[in-house]
Amino acid sequence: MLTGKTAIITGGNSGIGFETAKALLALEAQVILAVRNTKKGAQARATLLALYPSAQIDVMKLDLANLETIRKFAEQFSKAFDKLDLLINNAGIMTPPLSKTTDGFELQFGSNHLGHFALTGLLLPLLTNTSGSRVVTVSSRAHSRGTIDFDNLEGTKGYQAKKFYNQSKLANLYFALELDKRFKEHGCQTISVACHPGVSATNILKLGSQEIPTAVKRVANLFLQPPSMGALSAIYAATEPSLMGGEYIGPVAQFQRRGYPALGTPHTNATDPEISCKLWDVSEKLTTVVYPFK
Repeated sequence: MLTGKTAIITGGNSGIGFETAKALLALEAQVILAVRNTKKGAQARATLLALYPSAQIDVMKLDLANLETIRKFAEQFSKAFDKLDLLINNAGIMTPPLSKTTDGFELQFGSNHLGHFALTGLLLPLLTNTSGSRVVTVSSRAHSRGTIDFDNLEGTKGYQAKKFYNQSKLANLYFALELDKRFKEHGCQTISVACHPGVSATNILKLGSQEIPTAVKRVANLFLQPPSMGALSAIYAATEPSLMGGEYIGPVAQFQRRGYPALGTPHTNATDPEISCKLWDVSEKLTTVVYPFK
């Protein structure tokens, strides 16, 4: 059980984030739905309360494409709570047309990676002061097809939506693994675990900026696992007591597309220590969120 534990789930109002929230609430955790659209967050909260009437559920605004709102979220949370047991970096944007965050970053890299990098760094004091705390970052099988193009992070030298999505998910994985490495090097008891949901039918799947038609979704659902299954990896990463940090959790069936979570192995794309350190340094510079790991 997670009685007395506090968890933040980014993008907790739908898809894998919502299913993760359901599972943590069933274990009696207090859950904060960190969402861009608070109206949808309130609707999700109402649905969850119908399932768990005595649950502690808060909705807080968080736009991962806006560093100012990330700082406001971290400030408000730190004033309201004196500990943080679980931070689940789940929210994601997939294959939009070339777009920018409020701060001028390419939207996928800026939201999926830089937003979570900044959020985690700003919440680090609470995490490291909470016994048994964890950071869970949701990556993707797509990381295996990604590269970190440091000369074109903003997309001005050519943009392919899927390529930049792959890059952002590779960055998520690099971040999760490097974070755990630095936790251990500096004697922190907090651990960082990476996971991926396989191939799940969630709201992140779009055709460009358009929603997938209902008929296509019905066909896709024959081949993709539901969000409730996709969420199992994040739930396992957040709750499995044997994890020591630095693991990569995900489905293993059908070429890692479906099934129950297990310990996996990151693609060699995510194992270059020079890229990992450079990405960390670039992320600190771009977000101006500097971690106390020197």
